[in-house]
Amino acid sequence: MLTEEDARRLVLAEVEVVTGSVEFELGILRVEDLPFGWIFYWGAVRDGENGRRPRLGGNGPFLVDRENERLIRTATCAPVSRQIADYARRLRREAHARNTAAKRAARQHDAEAAASD
Repeated sequence: MLTEEDARRLVLAEVEVVTGSVEFELGILRVEDLPFGWIFYWGAVRDGENGRRPRLGGNGPFLVDRENERLIRTATCAPVSRQIADYARRLRREAHARNTAAKRAARQHDAEAAASD
């Protein structure tokens, strides 16, 4: 399970990949706590020459899942709130699939145990 500090390090490593292709300093601007992890917003940390912070194309926030340690770069073409909701639905589907598989395995084990008696 990730801590917020671990998640921050993962995000900063991804941001570092982009840093070589721009002339200004990049970093995490804001972090929001989610039921399953965090959403990290990132971009230019200082103002540019014109006194305004430069805007980047393609700097969608990173969603980090604390349980399974997933780092997901969100798209800039869809609202972040919708992408968070979509991921939460994905987690529920995955949990349902795991529960179904566990029940199926338990029934099979019980059937095998009964057959061997």
